[in-house]
Amino acid sequence: MAGKYKSRNKSIAEQVASMRKKYPQFTVSFSSPSSMKVIGMLQPTSRSISYQFILKYNLTDYPKTKIISPTLHKNSKGEEIPHIYTGEKLCLYQPKYFEFNRKDFLCDTIIPWTSLWLYYYEIWHLTGVWLGGGEHPKKLNLF
Repeated sequence: MAGKYKSRNKSIAEQVASMRKKYPQFTVSFSSPSSMKVIGMLQPTSRSISYQFILKYNLTDYPKTKIISPTLHKNSKGEEIPHIYTGEKLCLYQPKYFEFNRKDFLCDTIIPWTSLWLYYYEIWHLTGVWLGGGEHPKKLNLF
């Protein structure tokens, strides 16, 4: 019977429950019956600082993640932060490749991807090179 059951879109209630279970230290709330908000702290490595983030998600749009503190900034060369959208929302994946879809749990995708993004952000500050790969988005207001 394996493979016979099709995966289905996750409801906001399922997303909230899953996030609370996997990350009980985060503040997770319903913004409406079809949207949610997560506020938490991530520390990409034991030598990293801790970053406070906010994640907003609703069933009709992409997840939006932003670092609240500390403020993200250009590197020592004055280069713009790579992989970031207008409004300082993190570019965690390419929507056109369907790397995230509504069948995925945010706690298994967006949260680890945010931590990984922060790791590459820190390396970029040290080396001047974005080692995270991917396509650099133009400063579009996609989100």
